[in-house]
Amino acid sequence: MILLIEDDTVLRENTAEILELQDYEVITAPNGKIGIEKAIKHIPDIIICDIMMPEVDGYGVLQSLSSNTKTHHIPFIFLSAKTEHKEIRRGMNMGADDYLTKPFDEDELIEVIETRLKKANLVSQVFVAESPSINHGNNAEDDIRNLNELKNFFDDEGEVEEFKAKDSIFEAGDHSNYVYLILEGTIKTFQRDEEGKELVTALYKPDDFLGFTSLAENYPHQESAVAVKDTKVVRILKYKLKEILEQNSTVSLELINMLTDNLSLIKQQLLIMAYSTVRKKTAQTILQFAEILGKKTKEDIRITRSDLASVAGIAIETLIRTLSAFKKEGLIEIEGRVIRVLDLERLEMVD
Repeated sequence: MILLIEDDTVLRENTAEILELQDYEVITAPNGKIGIEKAIKHIPDIIICDIMMPEVDGYGVLQSLSSNTKTHHIPFIFLSAKTEHKEIRRGMNMGADDYLTKPFDEDELIEVIETRLKKANLVSQVFVAESPSINHGNNAEDDIRNLNELKNFFDDEGEVEEFKAKDSIFEAGDHSNYVYLILEGTIKTFQRDEEGKELVTALYKPDDFLGFTSLAENYPHQESAVAVKDTKVVRILKYKLKEILEQNSTVSLELINMLTDNLSLIKQQLLIMAYSTVRKKTAQTILQFAEILGKKTKEDIRITRSDLASVAGIAIETLIRTLSAFKKEGLIEIEGRVIRVLDLERLEMVD
């Protein structure tokens, strides 16, 4: 069954007719409020929803259904005339599975629906619910015995997304429907203060997880995430990860240990920002970027001065003066945005 939520009567009726001719059962709704009610009542196999609608817009529909345990698993396709990148990214960050822009042709519509239904069917087979007191040993989750196998599960079952440098992965306030595993590239997370100044909270490299919030509640992200360079991630829905962890205590413990280690590193970074000298903050930040980017001595580190200053917690002007001093001392080389570490041991000893 397909639920089509569209306020344009002609488009709604024409699209429904196309789908019915393909032997799909279709129910329709003329606005978001009625669409939410019908989704909860009928539990369709897939939802196609316009963005700009009266009563409740498409974003509101997705937010409502994503937070409902009865409907959060339903594949959701946005349908809109808006083609701006920001609008598409906002919808995907909120948890939409795909995006169709109007006007669309029949083949495109059917292909998107069939693809999403096939994927949903595969996922439902993997995550079929069993009695919590009985472990039959034949679920995909039963084969996940440690953190490495969890990452393999992300690779096998997750949805791959690619981002160019400076692309947004998610923004503060977006609903945290997904957990990400970084396959390639580097990502920074940050918050902005009241004046709009950016404070980098963490850096992530390949094989790191990203996007953890509460697994029990659909809390929004408290920080934004942006690709530092071209990046590839794989993501799975948060509720799927929750089901895996509920059935595998060993994986849960390993994940808790990993997150605890991450918190320790963040606390260490905060202490450096709070109590260290400007020179030490700058040196430690360069070393941190070198480690995250996998760079060795005399290899190019391409990073903006604003990112360096943000992580170090100092003004850009102060950072530039300190970098110049390091250059004169023979610790680093500078060429445009490129920094090369010349003397790793001395840089580590800066205080």
